[in-house]
Formats: sequence, C-alpha cells, structure tokens
Amino acid sequence: MVKRALVTGGSGDIGRAICRLLAKQALHVVVHAHSRPEQAAALAAEINQGGGSAETIVFDVTDGEAARLALEALLKKGPIQILINNAGFHADAPMAGMQTEHWRRVIEVNLNGFFNVTQPLLLPMISARWGRIVSVSSAAGILGNRGQSNYAAAKAGLHGASKSLALELASRGITVNVVAPGIIKGRMSEKLFDEARIKDLVPMKRAGTPDEVAALIGFLASEEAGYISGQIIGINGAMV
Repeated sequence: MVKRALVTGGSGDIGRAICRLLAKQALHVVVHAHSRPEQAAALAAEINQGGGSAETIVFDVTDGEAARLALEALLKKGPIQILINNAGFHADAPMAGMQTEHWRRVIEVNLNGFFNVTQPLLLPMISARWGRIVSVSSAAGILGNRGQSNYAAAKAGLHGASKSLALELASRGITVNVVAPGIIKGRMSEKLFDEARIKDLVPMKRAGTPDEVAALIGFLASEEAGYISGQIIGINGAMV
C-alpha cells in the first residue's frame, strides 16, 4: 500500500521542494494550500505528469473546524502516515510598534495551525502504528530575531509541543521532529537579505536552498529515521 504524505503550505518555495522529493520517494503527496490553490493544483499536475502521485487539499489552517472537515474527508481513504507541517506566516515589527492582530495572526498560523492539522490525524496514525510528523520552524525560534517576537514565540512553542508529542507517540512507532531552517533562497529571503548581508550572517557565506531543506525532511520522513524523535534540527550554514 502506498503511504500518503500531507504537506501543508505546499505551494511555497520550500513546500514545493518537499512535495517533489516525497513524490520521488514513491509516496502519494497531498499538496495543501489556502491562498494559492492554483499553484498547488499546478504542482500536483506536474507530479502526476512526471509519473508520481499527487492531489490537492484547500483549507485555512487557522480554522479548526474547516481543517477537521477537510481532513475527515481525506481520512476516508485511509490514514495519513506522513505529515509535514510547513504552512507559515510572518508579520515583522518591533514589539513596541506591533499591532495586536499581527501578534495573534502569526501565532494562529504557525502554532495553532500545527494543532488544527496534526490533532485530527493522530488516532488513525496511532492505529497504523507507524508515522512521521515533521514540522518546519525557523532559526528565529532558537535564537530570537529583532522584529520577530511573534514569529519566534510561535516557533519556540512549536518546539515544545513537538517534543511533548514525541514523548506521547514514542511507543507507537511514530516520530515527531522539527526542522529549523536559517536563511533559505526564495521569495521571503530575497525581500529581507541581500548577498552582502547573507555573507555577514552565515558562516558558510551563502543561503541554503529549498532542496537542501527538503532532503533533510525526506530523510526524517523515511523508514531509516525511525530512531530519531523529539529533535529540533537546524539547517542554517552554521549560524547556530
């Protein structure tokens, strides 16, 4: 039976790389999107045309009821064995000038979204006695970052929740890990960092690539990573 993998935020730079890699690993990939469903559909079509297997799912991770209903429909076909929590959002500002809505929205997407997607999938995964849960965090959740108190708080909360969930699921054949990228090439980093700034911040003197992040996640989602759980793994060019 082909294992199924759900990738939230599958239409973004890192999300697309994850979906393509998991498809190459002979998994059926469910590409999630919310604001860019057309990009998710295009990616699923690309995977299917290339000989892989993919479909799309569209819902807002901050809406617990909408997430539950969408996931219940997905679970009618069987358990999701691999979950990649990649959906994310940031709204940067120094805390002294941060709007309440920006604090709440970032927490809703990055932390509450983790709960809204993960929790409905757990009992079927437990029944199958095999699973992989990998969540995408950020170096900001480890180091903090100016202008990102909301984002850093959400990601640090994700770390604690994942470590606790790893303990709860350890005897069930399910691993729970977090990948914390630093500066990764893509639309988000290009707006924030020029080449000189990257060389100043990153000991390796370059940004990482979405494919490098995907490779780490692909390993953590594999059979071979069955003894790795409860870990926060940085991928940041020696920044941390």
